[in-house]
Amino acid sequence: MRLGVLDVGSNTIHLQVMDAHLGARPEPATSFKVELRLTEHLDAAGSITPQGIDLLHQAVGDSVAHANENQTDEILAFATSAIRDAKNGPKIIQDINQRHQIDLQILTGDEEARMTFLAVRRWLGWSAGKLLVIDIGGGSLEIASGIDENPEATLSLPLGAARLTRDILSGDPYSSKGIKFLEDFVTSKLEDELPAILRAHDADRFVATSKTFRTLARLSGHMFNENPKYLESANLKAMVSKLADMTDKSRAELPGVSNSRAKQIVAGAIVARATMNALDLDRVEICPWALREGVVLRRLDWLNN
Repeated sequence: MRLGVLDVGSNTIHLQVMDAHLGARPEPATSFKVELRLTEHLDAAGSITPQGIDLLHQAVGDSVAHANENQTDEILAFATSAIRDAKNGPKIIQDINQRHQIDLQILTGDEEARMTFLAVRRWLGWSAGKLLVIDIGGGSLEIASGIDENPEATLSLPLGAARLTRDILSGDPYSSKGIKFLEDFVTSKLEDELPAILRAHDADRFVATSKTFRTLARLSGHMFNENPKYLESANLKAMVSKLADMTDKSRAELPGVSNSRAKQIVAGAIVARATMNALDLDRVEICPWALREGVVLRRLDWLNN
C-alpha cells in the first residue's frame, strides 16, 4: 500500500509518501516539504499566532493535495513539540482535521522516542544488541534505550535546536555570553532530568538520528576528514566554537547546511555534545531512519494484528 506520513514538526511540514507492505522495507515514492519554523510563530503567551496558523493550514492543505495527486491510500499525520506545547494546540488540531479531512494526532515525547527507536531497531536488526538512540528535533530531544523493539527507557526534554535558538541565542554571530549560557543550561537540564536507567544504559550500539545529527556528521566529515556515518564527541567541541564564531550566511555556505538550518545548527551541536557527555559517549553512528519510518512500521504492525 502507499502510505503518506505527514510530519507537522517544529521546523518543517514534511509529507513523505512511501510504498510499503508488511515484512518489506518502506520505499520512498515522493515527498513534499514546507519550511515553516513554527517556533518562530509563537506569541508571548506561548500560542501560535494567527499568521502562523494561516501558514500551517496552507502547508497542510498543499501536503494533502500532493498526497492525493500521488494516489496515497492513507495519510498518517502527526504533530510534535511545536503544536504539542502551544497553548492553542488542541484547537489548531481540531480545525486542521475538520478543514483538511485528516486525522492529525499529537505525539507525546515518549511516543516520539518509541517510534524512532523502533525505526532504528528495524534498520540495524537484532544483531545490533542493546541500543541507545538519541534524536534532536526542532523542539525537543528524545533518548531511548533497550534490547527489544520497544525501549525499556525513554526521555523527552524541551531541548530542540530551534526552540533553544529562539529562546536563548541572539546576535549574528552569536555572543559568547549567549553560547556559554546555553551550554550551561543544557548541561544542567540533562544533569537534573536524565534518569539513572539511561545513565547506566549498558548499550552495545550508540545511535543518533534526525536532520540535526546528520548535518553535524556531514560537517564533521568536511572539517576533520572523518567518516560522515559517525560523529565524534571530540570533534563536536571544536565544531561548536567554530560554528558559533560564524555568521548565519557563512554557516549556510557550509556543505549540507541549508539556510533554514544555518541559524540553529549551533544550538544543535551544543545539545549533541552535552547529551553525548552526559551519556559518556565518545562516538555515535548515524541512522538514516527516524520518526517517520517508525510511524509507517508501527502502522503496518497494527494492520497485521
